[in-house]
Amino acid sequence: IYSDSPQSPQNRIYITIIESSMNKLILLRHGESIWNKENRFTGWTDVPLSEKGRDEARRAGELLRSFSIYPDISFTSLLKRAIVTRFLVMEELDRLWTPAYKDWRLNERHYGALQGLNKLETSEKYGAEQVHIWRRSYDVRPPQVGDEDPRYPAHDARYQMVQEKLLPHGESLEDTVHRVLPCWKERILPEAEKGKTILVAAHGNSLRALIMMLQNLSPKQIVDVEIPTGKPLILELGENLTVMNQYYLG
Repeated sequence: IYSDSPQSPQNRIYITIIESSMNKLILLRHGESIWNKENRFTGWTDVPLSEKGRDEARRAGELLRSFSIYPDISFTSLLKRAIVTRFLVMEELDRLWTPAYKDWRLNERHYGALQGLNKLETSEKYGAEQVHIWRRSYDVRPPQVGDEDPRYPAHDARYQMVQEKLLPHGESLEDTVHRVLPCWKERILPEAEKGKTILVAAHGNSLRALIMMLQNLSPKQIVDVEIPTGKPLILELGENLTVMNQYYLG
């Protein structure tokens, strides 16, 4: 920036803008799904986004663009509500050409025999306290589905390459954490170590698993963490990929 007399060196003011060198990890819960709208347990059931959910995903892309945050690479689950959310975000950013990887380990928590049930009706049937335990405890699993139940993932073609012993009949949050963390270590962490800006478009519980690990939260702390749909959570990672700052956009 120069004064009115740029020819006078003593009147020159130099301003250096230093950009943050911290990696950015973007955690984004998919937009509202039709079963979110209907207040149903969704889990691994592959339901689409609602119109509101599609709008939320586009808005997330607009927010990232307004803050000049552009992912270099993306990761999603195998469920369409996360895949489409990532697509709509990157379409808004004009970065559909960037690499995107799908991993079943980023799926939502499997809610077992609760999947498809209305949450209010389930509370009326089993009692609000029991449903609260199923939903909010760290290590309690929901009622399990049997091997013949169509909700058991072994019947779904997208999981044919996964060892059947790894496929759940119903998961606690602890189970979800145990399957998500290897995905972080094997696939996402190596990209973060390269200094890339990474988008993980996934689900409330799989994202809580990442937050628990990155922020070193206890089981008691993580059960109280809520992640809204369609709002990008930015984690700025410093040396050794420790979380130095975090904030939601929007």
